[in-house]
Amino acid sequence: MRTGARGLELDYVKVEEEILRFIRETVADSRRDGAVIGLSGGIDSAVVGALLVKALGKEKVIGVLMPASHTPKEDTEDARKLAEAWGIKTYEVGIDGIFSAFEESLPKGGGTKVAYANLKARIRMVINYYVANVHEMLVAGTGDRSEDEIGFFTKYGDGGVDFLPIAHLYKTQVRRLGAHLGLPRRLVEKPSSPQLWPGHKATDEIPADYDVLDRLLVELFQNKVPPAEAATRTGVEIAVVEDVLRRHRSSTHKRAPPPMIGSW
Repeated sequence: MRTGARGLELDYVKVEEEILRFIRETVADSRRDGAVIGLSGGIDSAVVGALLVKALGKEKVIGVLMPASHTPKEDTEDARKLAEAWGIKTYEVGIDGIFSAFEESLPKGGGTKVAYANLKARIRMVINYYVANVHEMLVAGTGDRSEDEIGFFTKYGDGGVDFLPIAHLYKTQVRRLGAHLGLPRRLVEKPSSPQLWPGHKATDEIPADYDVLDRLLVELFQNKVPPAEAATRTGVEIAVVEDVLRRHRSSTHKRAPPPMIGSW
């Protein structure tokens, strides 16, 4: 028996209201002047950016575009168009030169594809925080629950933020929220990609595409069903279910504060 979108249905008017309230309260409690967001041209940053502008006003939101030489031009252009439509201030900082400086300074022969990819994500985190510090703002994260549950993010990279407006939503729900917010259909339906190397796509690394993965995550972590039953309900192979569970377990350290002895 395959399940459809059970557990994924939401009232997006209420979802929007809840997130807008969360953003306003978070920024107000921090006594900061607004929020900085890295704009990639993808659905997650588009949705968070739109919500920030609605919650805080365009004067209190700054977008940072951080393309590499392999970043598709259409992604950068999508990010620019969104920022222009919102009327927010932006900075554009190419990361190739910064990455090269790191590469030249680091020990030779030790870099792997993943290590270099994570370095790029962490360079972007540093840039976001630099801009946030200059303007006395918070850094808004763009991670969603689909990525969080399987650890599909870089610790202290795209995971290095001050608050997470959509981390409770699965990718499927983020896309539906984007449609509700009136984002362009092409952007809502654009395939997800971290773009940490040429041609990089999310589906190169995750166990299943998001429409399947999200249903599986709901069964495993919301409905708490056993792996074999989750496989039956979603129509995926048990090997995929086991891979998701393995990724969830091995990425626990990414979702938790650093361990320490005792307490404050």
